Amino acid sequence: MKGLKHFLMRRAEDVLVLLAAAIFFAFVVQIATRYFSRNPAVWPHEVIIIGWLWLIFWGAAFFLKDRDQVKFDVLYNLFGPGVRRMLSIISALTLAGIFLLSAPATWDFISFKGIRGTDHFRIPLSWVFSCYLIFLAGVVIHYGIRAWRLIRGETPEQIDANDALDSVAHHKGKDA
Repeated sequence: MKGLKHFLMRRAEDVLVLLAAAIFFAFVVQIATRYFSRNPAVWPHEVIIIGWLWLIFWGAAFFLKDRDQVKFDVLYNLFGPGVRRMLSIISALTLAGIFLLSAPATWDFISFKGIRGTDHFRIPLSWVFSCYLIFLAGVVIHYGIRAWRLIRGETPEQIDANDALDSVAHHKGKDA
């Protein structure tokens, strides 16, 4: 199972690399056509905007961990481990629940955007903004799993430490 997880994470990382490469390529084309010809290309701007949108939401869906989030934890740190675990459970369930509750309205909005396309490539805007649905699913799954692990007895610190070890193993190329 861990081997499959690491394989899928690598493929998700490959998508990020391809998005960054497409953004860079479009940026170079935009600069080159602007400064070396009298007819600047208009399509690179669209590639950059769509690529950046997808890069942000795709990366956040698959790679952003709880410890990477900005937290205001002054009160949280005043409590002992038991209360902190309970607060973490409440937070995880609340975040998963809010994002899950927003899914139908998000789907409606993204579906509605499909009536229009992008200016140059005419890509339906529902496709462009569908990356948010991937992000939404990633957040719900991440915090659902986090809540489940906390309910089963793990502490927030243990979960964060395991996520950090998984991240290090992933970057070192270990599949075990």
